[in-house]
Amino acid sequence: MPTIFSKIIAGDIPCHKVAETDDFLAFLDISPLRAGHTLVIPKIEVDYIFDLEDDLFTRLFSFAKRVAKAVESVIECERIGVAVIGLEVPHAHIHLSPIDQLSDLDFTKQRAQLTQEEFTALANKIHSAFISNS
Repeated sequence: MPTIFSKIIAGDIPCHKVAETDDFLAFLDISPLRAGHTLVIPKIEVDYIFDLEDDLFTRLFSFAKRVAKAVESVIECERIGVAVIGLEVPHAHIHLSPIDQLSDLDFTKQRAQLTQEEFTALANKIHSAFISNS
């Protein structure tokens, strides 16, 4: 059964896309820890990130690095935090979230609330930064 991420990749569910290649997709988390919280996924559906083939795993993190640099150039923050949890959706993914302190990566805290207009504007800014840094 396709995951929600596979449905996003197929275009069956909309997302606020910030970057895409033939093999990877990055989009804003709809329930962000903070504005700019981005999910980075391989387009191939693999449940556990450590089950990815070595080459795909390496390229996923390289793509995530480029996305993180774009997010960091748009959102004022100390750095971009990285989390790989793998329990929420059975599709390998990386969380990239702007942080200023360790507690900013607390997934149990209340999430940021953004309007659709704010999501769209933010996705466009990050996408532009991603393209200009490529």
